Amino acid sequence: MKILILGAGKMGSFFCDLLSFDHRVAIYDRSPERLRFTYNVERLMDLDEVDAFDPDMVLNAATVKYTIDAFRQVLPHLRPDTILSDIASVKTGLPEFYASAGHPFVSTHPMFGPTFASLSNLADENAIIISEGSRDGIEFFDRLYSRLGLHIEHYTFSEHDLTIAYSLSIPFASTLVFGSCMKPQSAPGTTFKRHLAIARGLMSEDSYLLSEILFNPHTVEKLDEICDTLGKLREIVAQHDTEAMDEFLNTVRQRIKRIKGTCD
Repeated sequence: MKILILGAGKMGSFFCDLLSFDHRVAIYDRSPERLRFTYNVERLMDLDEVDAFDPDMVLNAATVKYTIDAFRQVLPHLRPDTILSDIASVKTGLPEFYASAGHPFVSTHPMFGPTFASLSNLADENAIIISEGSRDGIEFFDRLYSRLGLHIEHYTFSEHDLTIAYSLSIPFASTLVFGSCMKPQSAPGTTFKRHLAIARGLMSEDSYLLSEILFNPHTVEKLDEICDTLGKLREIVAQHDTEAMDEFLNTVRQRIKRIKGTCD
């Protein structure tokens, strides 16, 4: 298969390495200097070169802010049967775009990234494939992600958004609260240092990406849950209620235990 990758960032480069030994791969980026370290792929400096490459699939690895714009720029250079694919963590606007584009499509979300995951060892990571895509596209990514050892779930676009509100919005919001309350520590403990490392990793991400994930329509509901839980915890602490604290901690332990069981 001939695959064109849009965007030579960390994920675009990752998919170049992943696909280039089994497929003919070309990569395009608006900043040609980012193509310097790509290997075993064709480097396209201009979108007009896409016509000659004639891809069977376009894998859009542009940043979330430019995902749809990148698709629109390349569409005039594609055959009607070229499969459009994205790996965006935020799917806002993509269902409507795909409905109007007139191309087969497949939308996936690798639930890992260069900030925290080791891209050379993904055995404990997950991926979502949107079930509303074309059969050929879904089968392609099913095979690809299975080869990486990823746990795969098939969700609709709406189910994906609900999952992201839970799996990303809650930890993002919690980390932002932690980071906003922190002061310099002369002798930080292990737990503090671990949380700080997570906060630094999160804040190294693009501000637009963080905003769009938090602007998920389901996030407010999750923030309300956080606020309610903090309110209960505050009341327990203020009253020094040992029995209530013991019950609260046991509830948290049981929740964590159930979640760990589903991941194993």
